[in-house]
Amino acid sequence: MKIINSIIIIFFSAFLFWAVPVQSSAGNVVTDAGGRSIQVDTPFTRVISLYGAHTRNLKTLGLDAEIIGICPMDKWAGKPEYCYHDGLEKFLAARPDLVLIRPMIDQAYAALVKGMEKAGIIVVSLQPGSVDEMFDYWLALGTLTGKGDQARQMVSSFKDEIAGITAVTRALPDKKQVYFEAIHSRMKTFTPGSMAIFALETAGGVNLAQDAPSVRGTNIAFYGKERILSHAHEIDVYLAQKGAMNQPTIEMIKDEPGFDVIRAVKENQIFIVDEKIVSRPTMDLLKGIHTIADILYPGVLERGGIQ
Repeated sequence: MKIINSIIIIFFSAFLFWAVPVQSSAGNVVTDAGGRSIQVDTPFTRVISLYGAHTRNLKTLGLDAEIIGICPMDKWAGKPEYCYHDGLEKFLAARPDLVLIRPMIDQAYAALVKGMEKAGIIVVSLQPGSVDEMFDYWLALGTLTGKGDQARQMVSSFKDEIAGITAVTRALPDKKQVYFEAIHSRMKTFTPGSMAIFALETAGGVNLAQDAPSVRGTNIAFYGKERILSHAHEIDVYLAQKGAMNQPTIEMIKDEPGFDVIRAVKENQIFIVDEKIVSRPTMDLLKGIHTIADILYPGVLERGGIQ
């Protein structure tokens, strides 16, 4: 049963974000999702990242030589790959001074984490559940790696671009009503306040699943076919995210029994978006917002002077 539970956790970890706060303070202390408090007197310089969003953000911060390992699904030429399935010995041989994980790893691979900590390796577990937490997360990464100024610039640049986009989309008349699918096989959507819904609403869309209840405190919400079909005549656009563990297609959605009554299905307004640009806490979320805006209102951002 423990093995089955671990498999389930791994399968859905690509989509789930636990709403646990992360923070960095003026005193160079980072508090992570597991309650660890790390005093950062000098930046860490031998870092292994076990989550794609960490890796993407570290690259955006301008790090390179300091990153000595990445997870297998990342793409960073020349970087050795590490996975939470690897034995402790592989990590010890690499001599990292910091291993960045997320709560799923902390919970499902506690023995590996404890082994690294016992060997003197600092382990930090981070994964924001909202955009506000994402800013704190970026600042935490900056504190850990000595890139505080760059992290603050990331936050400032993101906020400035969001302000420009919002100024355009807020004024749109007759906003499109959207159902945003998170996991097709289980008829799940996203919780209000999640990054995917933030992307949708910033792009000018109206989330039709405002009443979606969170699954175990994550950003994923159970909705079910009956509720989806109750909005059949309201759904102008049907969005679905696609990732390594969730592979919906337009044909799959069209062929779902009962979905032929959905307005978006009848009018061929079904679109698939990459989960990396709508669900991960990186600057790529801006690309996701642009993508959704172009789906809902083709050319609207360009006409509003947003490139």
